[in-house]
Amino acid sequence: MKIQTRTTILFTVITAVFFIALDIVVYYFINEAAQNDFNKRVELRAKISAKYRFEKNKVSAEAFQQLQKQYLEKLSQEKAFVFEADSVTGKFRNHSPKEISDAFLQEILLADGATVFKQTKFRHYAGLLHKDEKVNHIIIKSATNQYGLEVMGDLRKIMITTLLFSIAVSYLAGQYFAKRTFRPFRSITNKVKQINENNLHLRLEDTGGKDEIAELTQTFNKMIDRIEMAFETQNNFISNASHELRTPLTAIAAEADFALSKERTAAEYQHSIQHIVSQSEKLQQLIKGLLDLAQTGFDGKKLSWEKIRLDQLIFDVKANADAIMPDNNVAVSVEHFPEDENKMIITGNYNLLKIAISNIVLNACKYSHNKKVVLHLKFEENFGRITVTDTGIGIPEEDVKHIYVPFFRASNTRSYEGYGIGMPLSKNIIRLHKGKIEVNSKENVGTVVEVILPVG
Repeated sequence: MKIQTRTTILFTVITAVFFIALDIVVYYFINEAAQNDFNKRVELRAKISAKYRFEKNKVSAEAFQQLQKQYLEKLSQEKAFVFEADSVTGKFRNHSPKEISDAFLQEILLADGATVFKQTKFRHYAGLLHKDEKVNHIIIKSATNQYGLEVMGDLRKIMITTLLFSIAVSYLAGQYFAKRTFRPFRSITNKVKQINENNLHLRLEDTGGKDEIAELTQTFNKMIDRIEMAFETQNNFISNASHELRTPLTAIAAEADFALSKERTAAEYQHSIQHIVSQSEKLQQLIKGLLDLAQTGFDGKKLSWEKIRLDQLIFDVKANADAIMPDNNVAVSVEHFPEDENKMIITGNYNLLKIAISNIVLNACKYSHNKKVVLHLKFEENFGRITVTDTGIGIPEEDVKHIYVPFFRASNTRSYEGYGIGMPLSKNIIRLHKGKIEVNSKENVGTVVEVILPVG
């Protein structure tokens, strides 16, 4: 069921419940008022009967009787009952009919002159006590509220009719407003259906408002921006990876074909094999880098996590740089050792963190021609800050924003060997460890790379 339909039904149900509750309340109070009014009318007739029967002034009694005949309409199925009760013992001298219970008579006696009302189904009773020296009399008048029953019946019909009409109107109104409310969503749905991998440049029309529709449109457009960028990055990655993998493979195949094209001397065969081995090593490094990059694209839940001291990590990075580039000029410094040793420890994957920091340090050495590189560690309140500073060729300003794109290489690095995998790999590793990486560089001046990792 569509939300529009559910909204219409919910609106109709709420409206129906409201009108039903309103009708019940109105009917209850009107019915109570009608019953009280009829009770008063029956009571009036009981009092007139008492006056007529027991008034000592006959002229006054006849006047009451004349008023009753002239101005009071006869009630439906009107009856009158008179009972005599001994003023001392309270016993009744005449028997009461079945419809008048002894409990009702006793209640009238105890009321001491006040009118007592009773109702059985549709018949109303009003009884009062007239006291005398020897005999007390109970006068009871009863009648059926035929007119009231007809009025309440008509009221029920009117209420049911208006209720059904109100429900129908509320359903139509709810449907109308639901259609108007969800019209922008239908427009968004139709537009979204048009967007696919072949036309990711399409966007939803931004209304420029501040309501939920505008927020949804802006959020969706931002999501499409990210998807489009991801598609472009993926396409570039596949294209660049194919190119980078093809280059050493082509060299290996060409060298092998050259060696096998005719008989060669031992020296020529040895030269060809060495060239093949060299290209194979490049291919192996490239594949390893791609595998590492793919591994860091996961959420890190399947990796092995352990406690790592950051000071020990950077010294291991220095040792790794010495093994790969023996003539490097990397200087290590550590600032502000915390008193609490836990403030020096990060939970992470040792091998991945070593790869991330080593990539940054080795890049600094390579692009500075082994000039001095400072590997600095500073401990702060809740994180450790690793800074790698070099005085190399730097990165052109327009290229800095692309350094995390796989296989991207700055425009001034064409003469340097590399694949453009190191920085994307390092960023992914730092991201897995809930850290961040910042790069500040100026061409022909140098580069400063800061890695911030949570500790403790």
